Amino acid sequence: MKKKSKIKKRLYLFIKRIFDIICSIVGIIFLIPLSIIIKIIFICTGDLNSIFYRQKRLGKDGKIIKIFKFRTMVPNAEKILEKWLKENPEKRKEYLKDRKIDNDPRITKIGNFLRKSSLDEFPQFINILVGDMSLIGPRPVVVDEVENYGKNKAKFLSMRPGLTGYWASNGRSNISYKERMKMELYYIDHCGILLDLQIIFDTFFAVIKKDGAK
Repeated sequence: MKKKSKIKKRLYLFIKRIFDIICSIVGIIFLIPLSIIIKIIFICTGDLNSIFYRQKRLGKDGKIIKIFKFRTMVPNAEKILEKWLKENPEKRKEYLKDRKIDNDPRITKIGNFLRKSSLDEFPQFINILVGDMSLIGPRPVVVDEVENYGKNKAKFLSMRPGLTGYWASNGRSNISYKERMKMELYYIDHCGILLDLQIIFDTFFAVIKKDGAK
């Protein structure tokens, strides 16, 4: 039974990778004109900095990867965050726990639209094509964030992170971080073609409804 299970898992991962490659190529084709439009909007608002942003995250087996996103924050976002945390010490623990700020002062007006529409994640099709990410999987986390998973850290890092996933398609910011971790681990334990198809379907409607987008 174990041998059959391993063969089934390998077949699933093979199909998943082929699907990732096809989807990423299609996604990048759409990414090119989308990037041109967003660049024009940035220029019109006086922002001449890069529209792209790369952030260090943890990939499969703890490998450091740099994920692509459309920039949604002001160029000096880290300094603004540091200043905000100093001015709001009572919010510091909350930020370190959930990694989010209500009415985040770093986010631009264009960035707010990109986040609400989930378009900011679109450049990650590049990460999918090169094999750092998958279309579906646990969302990638920053280095110190993975410690929240405790004894389940290795399990969480056993899969390629996804552009979307079980948590990302079911509420996102509306769900507590503790519940998010449970959902990410649930996917790893139950991943398969049918669940992946369900996640794609749920993601489509979550994006349309802007469910949990921040």
